[in-house]
Amino acid sequence: MTRSLNKLSDRKVKTESKPGRHADGGGLYLEIKPSGSRAWLFMWKLDGKRTAMGLGSYPAVSLANARDKATDCRRIVAAGRNPLEESRKEAVPTFGEAADKLLASMGKAWKNAKHRDQWYYTLSRRRDDADNLKKDGYCLGLIDKSVDQITTDDVLSVLTPIWSEKAETASRLRGRIENVLAYAKARRWRQGENPALWRGHLSTLLPKRQKLQRGRHAAMPYTDVPAFMALLRDRSATSARALEFTILTASRSGEVYQARWPEIDLDKGIWTVPAERMKAGREHRVPLSKRAVILLHELYEVRLFDDGFVFPGQKLGEPLSSNAMDALLQERMKLPQFTVHGFRSCFKDWATDETSHQREIIEAALAHVVGDHAEQAYRRTDALAKRRRLMDDWAEHGCKGTSNVVALVA
Repeated sequence: MTRSLNKLSDRKVKTESKPGRHADGGGLYLEIKPSGSRAWLFMWKLDGKRTAMGLGSYPAVSLANARDKATDCRRIVAAGRNPLEESRKEAVPTFGEAADKLLASMGKAWKNAKHRDQWYYTLSRRRDDADNLKKDGYCLGLIDKSVDQITTDDVLSVLTPIWSEKAETASRLRGRIENVLAYAKARRWRQGENPALWRGHLSTLLPKRQKLQRGRHAAMPYTDVPAFMALLRDRSATSARALEFTILTASRSGEVYQARWPEIDLDKGIWTVPAERMKAGREHRVPLSKRAVILLHELYEVRLFDDGFVFPGQKLGEPLSSNAMDALLQERMKLPQFTVHGFRSCFKDWATDETSHQREIIEAALAHVVGDHAEQAYRRTDALAKRRRLMDDWAEHGCKGTSNVVALVA
């Protein structure tokens, strides 16, 4: 029996010179023009009439790709629909356009605005003050390329330059590119394997990296904190006050950047961080030490809005830039070996090594979820009073003096 599908071969597609339509079967044809140019056609009957639509030129669209497209067309015809009309409804977008559609579809999946902005930035899409999209970030080589034409080499061209120097960023970027391409395949904009897939694919092409340890950030030794805090208090910048507050409260930087005055009760010395800004998705009450309250009183006196940001940025109505504290620490204070997030590890090391505070209280101060679901259900309070004593002790440690200032900056 003569086979009805896959009649052509790669060699015949490449070498055939006779003008006309050459059938591969199932409605797929290679059309060769008298000029020698080649293009793919899919043909089917619509209302009793033979109808054709183009599937792209050869070799831009390979034989295998043309067969995948023809398979999709046959499914559409079998469902009683018109593949030509459907192709007109939704043309294949660029990578940037596909990324925008994916990000829009994620809706409320973001934990916070910073998380959303990281996705936009790394995928070469960021928003300006008018909420317009601009090209920026790591994926400029992909952004204007049709999403069905993205190859492994394209993905590698983005990842390779940062794979060793920015391992964590590169790993997250690869996953986000993979998500965009998986979304494109689900929308039938591309076929075949995902070129950003890690296991069994990029894992064989990129150099092996040290295993990433989430949460392991370069931490200053807690014995150096008093000297560092003395240096920090000598600076008048908003970023310095934000960093001091971050250290005093052992908070995550994202929680601090977005802090607003209605969350602060200066009389009771409590900062209530809403659930949507917490990593664990739970409201978190932070007991404020005396030094933290003094710091906030000073900022409150010069606030512009009662409901505004505690640490405002340079633009009216905007918070401090999300990299302001790291820039202060690593660039202006010349301590590139440390990170802002590392002060949480520093706090935990100090509390564990130098105090008798219970482990559960230390973990609660860090807003870590402790115990299984049953244990959490029976824990009725957030141990605010005990945590306040811990944070007062931490603030006292940070205000011990300036004897090590010279050694720290040497």
